Amino acid sequence: MMARQSEGTDLDGFFTTARVAARDEAVTVTSDSYRSFVLDPSDDELSQWRGMSFRDFSAAKRSPWFVQELLADWRALYDEPFRGLTEDGTVRPEVWADAAVSSGTGSPEQEAAARAAWRLLETLDQPQVEAVSYPIDAPEWRAWSNPEFVIHEVGLRLEELALIQADAALGVVEAALSPEGFARVAEAMELNGFLGDLTDLPRIMNDRSYWFSLFGEPSATEPWGFQLFGHHVDINCVFVGGRQVIAPVFLGAEPALADERVPLFAHREALAIALASSLPDAQRSAAVVYQSVLDPAMPEGRVHPADERHVAGAFRDNRVVPFEGLPVTGLDDSQRELLLEIVEDFLLLLPEPQRELALADVERWWGETRLAWYGATDGSQPFYLRIHGPSIIAELDHHAGVWLTNEVPQRFHVHTTLRLPHGNDYGKAFLARLR
Repeated sequence: MMARQSEGTDLDGFFTTARVAARDEAVTVTSDSYRSFVLDPSDDELSQWRGMSFRDFSAAKRSPWFVQELLADWRALYDEPFRGLTEDGTVRPEVWADAAVSSGTGSPEQEAAARAAWRLLETLDQPQVEAVSYPIDAPEWRAWSNPEFVIHEVGLRLEELALIQADAALGVVEAALSPEGFARVAEAMELNGFLGDLTDLPRIMNDRSYWFSLFGEPSATEPWGFQLFGHHVDINCVFVGGRQVIAPVFLGAEPALADERVPLFAHREALAIALASSLPDAQRSAAVVYQSVLDPAMPEGRVHPADERHVAGAFRDNRVVPFEGLPVTGLDDSQRELLLEIVEDFLLLLPEPQRELALADVERWWGETRLAWYGATDGSQPFYLRIHGPSIIAELDHHAGVWLTNEVPQRFHVHTTLRLPHGNDYGKAFLARLR
């Protein structure tokens, strides 16, 4: 176990300026286990929170000036009318014009999820039904967040429900997702519980530290959806016109593995390194935007103390993200296959028929899609990956420690994001077409 030895200025007891400070030397992958960066539970940094409920912790965590400024920034973003993420500030309705959506059309997964949702509602009393239910166009869709401290209370907290109720809420998620997608979500939730055990703070981080809500009336054919969000697991699922949208998605873990498991995103990372290392010099030069994840060449503000390099996280619904990196039209057949396999892994939560439709949405705009990479391409360094086209933005970013003590990014703390630009997060572009 290792005490935190910061080279930077403390911001809030967790984040320091060292997380965002440029470094001339490359940040390399440590040979140490994540366990070398686990604080002793008796350390003051952890013991100060012991015994607190998640609400007590959240109130205390919001008090430092850094968090107050962060929350004010996020509140301003939340209050903006929804437009959608774009590359230049202009929403392009044509991006989603060719995707087939039909009024009064459903899918087997939608019908199964609706049955599961009604089973959930039958377990709840009337105040709980009112608390979990929102209109399909409610602004609370956009209130999700990733930190372990609570910003917005939306819906019902799983850990405050009876076991049968919490299991019924997760039954909605399981019915809607692919089996392999639900397994990944469940593992991320279990890893949050594992982190709670490592830090001896199970009341703050456990496998039920999540909020669940329903949006619209569950139906086999009419639009509705659900949201599950909390630390390292944020899912927004909408059924609309025969299509299923699962976006925005934020999945991550710290650590991204328990001792007996492979890392949560091991397959995706292996595919990414295989693709990046296959690029010839000219392509690599175009794809690698920055030489390391803390490259001094990055402009001021490019690395955020909370988000680090990823740009599509919580409250970033309207962000302008210019294209950067390598146009993927230059990839050969084997590289294209690797890239599409990575995209498919980002879309893993979707049931297979819906995943195929989502892949077609990506390939429809292949000519404008870019691959961006920060760091070495051989796996020797933590890295940042972005796949970005008009119909998708997908990111994988290695982070510094929050509850672990690594001051620089390592591959055992991972954040991933998935969004549908030009207004189709939360299925809004499809909903607008039906209307």
